Amino acid sequence: MAEDIQSKLVSLLKQEKIHLWKPPFTNADTNEAGTEQLQELAVKYSQEVGFPLNDVANALEEIRSQAIKRGRSNIAYRETNIATIELFLPKDVKKGSKKHHIETKLDVSTQDLVNKITEEFGLKYVKLILNGKALSHDLRLDEQNVKNNSKIMVLKQGEPEQRKEIVEVEEKKRNEEESFQRTQKGFQILSERDGSEDPATTPFLEIADQKGNPIQIPLAEKKALILAMGFHEKGRAVMKRKEYDTALSYLFLADEQFRKCGSDLLNTVDNYAVLQLDIVWCYRALKALSHLDDGKQRLQKAEDCFLKCYGEQQQRLRQIKGNTGGEEVLFLRLYLLQSLLAYLDNRNDQADRKLKQAQDLYSHLCLDPEKMNQLMGMGFSEQDTRLGLRACRGDINKAALHITQRIQERDEIKKKEKEKRRQRLQAINTLVELGYNKKAAAKALHATNGDVDEAYRRLLDSSEASSSGTSQPDVDIQTKMDQMAYLGFQREAVETALRLVDGDVVQATQILLDNTGMIPPELLSPSPPSSSSEEPSTSDSTASGSSSVDADLVNEVLEDIPRHEEDYLDVTLEEESELIGVLKSYLEKNPTPST
Repeated sequence: MAEDIQSKLVSLLKQEKIHLWKPPFTNADTNEAGTEQLQELAVKYSQEVGFPLNDVANALEEIRSQAIKRGRSNIAYRETNIATIELFLPKDVKKGSKKHHIETKLDVSTQDLVNKITEEFGLKYVKLILNGKALSHDLRLDEQNVKNNSKIMVLKQGEPEQRKEIVEVEEKKRNEEESFQRTQKGFQILSERDGSEDPATTPFLEIADQKGNPIQIPLAEKKALILAMGFHEKGRAVMKRKEYDTALSYLFLADEQFRKCGSDLLNTVDNYAVLQLDIVWCYRALKALSHLDDGKQRLQKAEDCFLKCYGEQQQRLRQIKGNTGGEEVLFLRLYLLQSLLAYLDNRNDQADRKLKQAQDLYSHLCLDPEKMNQLMGMGFSEQDTRLGLRACRGDINKAALHITQRIQERDEIKKKEKEKRRQRLQAINTLVELGYNKKAAAKALHATNGDVDEAYRRLLDSSEASSSGTSQPDVDIQTKMDQMAYLGFQREAVETALRLVDGDVVQATQILLDNTGMIPPELLSPSPPSSSSEEPSTSDSTASGSSSVDADLVNEVLEDIPRHEEDYLDVTLEEESELIGVLKSYLEKNPTPST
């Protein structure tokens, strides 16, 4: 409440060009408050904003005190080059107000500032956010536009929710920090996969439209888009657990990657707009009102993006999906956030208009429990039921048809994907039977869009053509076998050793030298490497270990990607209802539109 009052008062002070740090509100010699003048201003503003007189008076004094501190810090900075930074700390840091100040030089690295924050506030794993962008720990503060009196948000990474024994606390912090790093690595691996490997064993992500058709975009943009969408989904998963600090960390990573995509691409998909909404929604939950300006800019980006993606009358959306009801939840949040920011900026007339728009949408989006129960009684899931009723604006018969159609479309997409994998594996096996290894065959097929004949011609001309599971032409295999046989090894053992290490002469020779010219039984296990419980050979243990780790990382991040393509539209409206109530109470205190 205190921060809400301060935001509105600051807006009023700016409009009326009132400087509380100057006379008559502050004594020029002692910097003490002009009590009488400040009280008169408090009485006036209390009537305008509709808050209790005592609360307004306290807020004005806080604003005045902060202004005096900034003035002192400006003088100190000019004399000593030591800047004062305003920190917005996580809400559960028990140090009084969320706002704190810390002094630092600006020609030091962000990591140096993090170390000072750790020492003073006990926060070890943090990310620093300035104007909506994460500060790089390796760069200097002044290189990242940090200035005297800058406002920086401190986000925790890996901080536990409850106090436990110190050992358990440190262990959980390490685990959560490792989880954050594993998530980054997992999506990095996925973004670098181009689908050229065996899809049955190497999952990869494909950018597709609402009908499941792949979208052809440049490789660099595709990589950035996969990273952006992956981090966004992880952030949304954390938001559902109300862990908004952690969620922002992932959402800012997504924002960085989206910025690497061309504007043409961002204007054709709504993902970027939804991300901006989610970031400001987290600001709201964290009461990060010091990011008011960044919030305004992000909401404007979201609104512009929706306009370009959906059309002025949402005609493009209607053409693609046949309805616009589902996406109305996005506009509900947009209007609510616009109303909140307008209110905090003392533009009550605009806040009231946006709130009315939001309330109108809310009334349409609230669902009849009886209709929900009827559809779920037909066997539809709660998620499909909620999305279907909203898409059809509450018409239960149309919703049943809509849900059935969407399920059929999803099943059809799955069948197409399954058939594509079957044909792909069949094509790979065809090339393998001709003497080429799986990896080379898969890459050739990927490069030729699945054309087996063209892939075969490419392999004939490529150094990647192989025989007997190696990565070199037949003549090279014979040469390698002759070389090793010349050293005294049996040809059968030589051939087996070369096959085990994919044609690497050095590794094959080492295996035979270490085992007196024989292949150890554990390396001859008939089980495939992915399921074998035998100990791997020394020569390929590093590679197989790395592959196993990559697979684990990928599987972890895939768990955060929702299986339903409209999961981002499926909200219960609980938070939205709560925010509507808060905004109504705010505006009822000051029903007269501001001028």
